[in-house]
Amino acid sequence: MPIINLFAELADEITGWRRDLHRHPELLYDTTRTSAMVARKLEEFGLDEVVTSIGRTGVVGVIKGRNGGGKTIGLRADMDALPITEETGKEYASENPGTMHACGHDGHTAMLLGAAKYLAETRNFYGTAVMIFQPAEEGGAGGKAMIDDGLFTRWGIEEVYGMHNSPGLPVGEFAMCPGAIMAAADMFEINISGRGGHAAKPHEIVDPIVIGSSIVTALQSVVSRNVDPLGQAVLSVTQFLAGTAYNIISETMVMRGTVRSLSLEVRDLVEARMKALVPAIAEGFGGKASVDYSRNYPVTVNDADRTEFAAEVARSVAGEAKVNAECVPMMAGEDFSFMLEERPGSYIFVGNGPTAELHHARYDFDDAAIPHSCSYWVSLVEKALPLAGVTLYRSCHHTGLSTVIARRNPGDPSLSASAVACWIARTKPGNDDGECGRPEAPRRLPYFRPPNAR
Repeated sequence: MPIINLFAELADEITGWRRDLHRHPELLYDTTRTSAMVARKLEEFGLDEVVTSIGRTGVVGVIKGRNGGGKTIGLRADMDALPITEETGKEYASENPGTMHACGHDGHTAMLLGAAKYLAETRNFYGTAVMIFQPAEEGGAGGKAMIDDGLFTRWGIEEVYGMHNSPGLPVGEFAMCPGAIMAAADMFEINISGRGGHAAKPHEIVDPIVIGSSIVTALQSVVSRNVDPLGQAVLSVTQFLAGTAYNIISETMVMRGTVRSLSLEVRDLVEARMKALVPAIAEGFGGKASVDYSRNYPVTVNDADRTEFAAEVARSVAGEAKVNAECVPMMAGEDFSFMLEERPGSYIFVGNGPTAELHHARYDFDDAAIPHSCSYWVSLVEKALPLAGVTLYRSCHHTGLSTVIARRNPGDPSLSASAVACWIARTKPGNDDGECGRPEAPRRLPYFRPPNAR
């Protein structure tokens, strides 16, 4: 299934939704306008159930397929923006000062709305598709909040899927990998105390800045000398705060930063080494230091089977050459990880073209990605929840060989058990349609289902 034609027709409408969301970005759980718009659209589309206030401001929409029954899968989009002043110069730029959609969550929300509209109209699947619109991905753990509010248990979600735009990946292309695809994202704060005094008398003080400088250098050895080179980790000191004047050495200082890792073992190792090194280094200088280490988002780990399935879906939309099923993991964090800890599923990337990087003041979601992304969502649902088809065969009366010639699904008005029949026409020797090739006058034979057919 390539790009679904309807999405080419709906592209302008979905783009309008996206740009409206872009004009009105909201942070963390304060997505009241965004959530209200999403809920209103889902109700207009005729979903079977629309529920708000899941995980504070999250929205859930339920679409039931034909004939009832079947399993339930979830599709998730994040809704929140970032505290960044926009510099794109677009006519639809943010109208909320100091806040912008610099990670493309406006696009994610719009594409899932587009898929929901299509699925609610066609319902060409057997099972239930749950649309998950999540707040507070950008540091607020909104995914966990929705889980704690009963997201999976209330609707019986058995599998869950997510998607994120990727600057640098051409529009129309997809990338994913089994196992860890995004890193655990942790934070740390190091508090150092020494003995302050006049900068002209350093011999009478214990300088916390010198201690802190030594700690920054030593921490680099944790990744380069303690972590297996194939294990992958990042340890970055991003804040170094001390002092009030040019001629005063302060009594204390604070350092902050982040740690990223792709496995629990490496995560444990880095934390343990930091807590061993930091106080020991400070003590060597006559000072004291402590490490406050906070574990935030866990590693985003894709289920291998579901990721291969997601790759097959992407290939059906984009073609073999435009799907990278073994992409390199990213060291950024993602709170979809909480959902994948609870249910098997897959998180993938969709191309956003040569735009500015995520979290940049000049970033913008590329609307050309909308038809590709919407088609992926719809194809995923229809392939994960296929209608229980009836397979029709024709038989050669000489050999008894049967060949699949058609498939019909329940609910298809052309399917009639009493009227299902076909013609076997005159054939030529050496044909490859499963018949023996012996000439035979055309005659009408009933369809049948061989005992071993599925």
